[in-house]
Amino acid sequence: MTTSIFNGSAHPPADAGGADKSLSAPISVGLTMREQTKRRHTIAGRLVFLTICVAVVTTTLAYGSTHNWALAAFALSAAGIVCLWCVDGLRLRSVQVSINPLLWPLLGMILLGLIQLLPLRAPDSAGLPLSPARTLSLDPYATRLVLVQVVCLLIYFAASLIFINTSRRLRTISLTITIFGLLLAIFGLIQYLTTDGTRVYWFRQLTQSQAFGPFINRHHFAGYMELTIALPLGLLFSGAIENYQRPVYVFAIAIMGVALIMTNSRGGMIALAAEILFLVVIAGPGLLHSRHQPRDGPIQAAVLRAGLAFALIAALAGGAFLIGGSEVFTRLLGTPSAADPTSGRTHFWAVTLDVIKAYPIAGSGLGSLGVIYTRYDSHNGLFRLEQAHNDYLQTLSDGGIIGGTLGLAFVVILFRQGFARRETDDKFRRGVATGALAGCFAVLIHSFFDFPLHTTANALLFLILAALATQDSRVEQESDHRRRRRHRSRSRVSGPRAVATGS
Repeated sequence: MTTSIFNGSAHPPADAGGADKSLSAPISVGLTMREQTKRRHTIAGRLVFLTICVAVVTTTLAYGSTHNWALAAFALSAAGIVCLWCVDGLRLRSVQVSINPLLWPLLGMILLGLIQLLPLRAPDSAGLPLSPARTLSLDPYATRLVLVQVVCLLIYFAASLIFINTSRRLRTISLTITIFGLLLAIFGLIQYLTTDGTRVYWFRQLTQSQAFGPFINRHHFAGYMELTIALPLGLLFSGAIENYQRPVYVFAIAIMGVALIMTNSRGGMIALAAEILFLVVIAGPGLLHSRHQPRDGPIQAAVLRAGLAFALIAALAGGAFLIGGSEVFTRLLGTPSAADPTSGRTHFWAVTLDVIKAYPIAGSGLGSLGVIYTRYDSHNGLFRLEQAHNDYLQTLSDGGIIGGTLGLAFVVILFRQGFARRETDDKFRRGVATGALAGCFAVLIHSFFDFPLHTTANALLFLILAALATQDSRVEQESDHRRRRRHRSRSRVSGPRAVATGS
């Protein structure tokens, strides 16, 4: 059995016709052209792609997959992907492997977690009463759970890089995310209007958090909307949709945006504004027109983008006012405590900084903040804190400088590679890449105030968008091939007509 390697490194296209094929084309050993073409159409490969699409829905509906039973089901589905991947390789006598550089930080985080499980700590060095842990991680059980989650996410991410390999699959996954985001927003709004905000699916009663949609934490729903709204926004700003389709996309954007605002997540609203601003800045000249219209100059295009952004924000604010009334903005502008407008987050962050100072190199262990936090908490400890309400601080707390460096490397590679992938003449591909980057940017902004990426459903969709933003030129080559085939078909049909007319 041979191995096919797909280079996912970020390089700008060699010419205006598309990506540099020498850098992004598949390297296949011992395969004929027919076998390489059949590669994309094996039953096992189709099932892997279907599993990815289904997981977007099921991980979200299962309360965001934050419970152990949901994580177990997610792990089983990831194992199923590995099995199908192997079957695909056996069928083609060649296993497809991606060397996208985004995979390396995730592999590094897994390696860090495994090292943290080694019994390298002195029995009394943890500083915790009655703590039997001799591993570097102060909570080895939590670290094992995080490792399972990260390994499963890595499998899904790697599979997305390999099996979202045609323009049709790119459109299918984009449409799946958009439609599901719209339906989820409608469900969330209905549940919001018919409950007091403490019930999920109308029957599960919550006591210490406010729910929205299937998420136990309303901030996680806001983070999910930031990701789902990104693709239609990117396609709209990039001019990748026809005029007759625009009302449908605008409707979907409006519903998802209103649902996000109704969560009353200030971090989510800041992230949404940042997402729209990001699109205004990075959208190229003339991209707001449909694909058959000529491009405008940079100044006119910038004015159009700014006008569209202002209209979107005004429409979303108006929709939220119509549904929720003035209370939506009263809660947004008001604060639970005049002394602490961050709702206690400044204290959480201060304690987390103390943990970082105590374990600066390798951290206290992935997922261990709930254990170590009590040692440094200066309050009465009435509420147990599991997350730092800042993904960056918690990454440093759990993984130290090593974990922080891995996280920073992922972000830098993502945007460097994503911006390079936007340089294409395929407007749909560019719109998807632009929207996916905007969604990732929004969640990264939101992560300064909450912990949206600690929810499995959000982390999965984030990585899928990262895959869409950095996907290589295979999807464009497939799209070009389809266009050439349609052109040849039209030529064959129109040829006899021309002869008959000439006679």
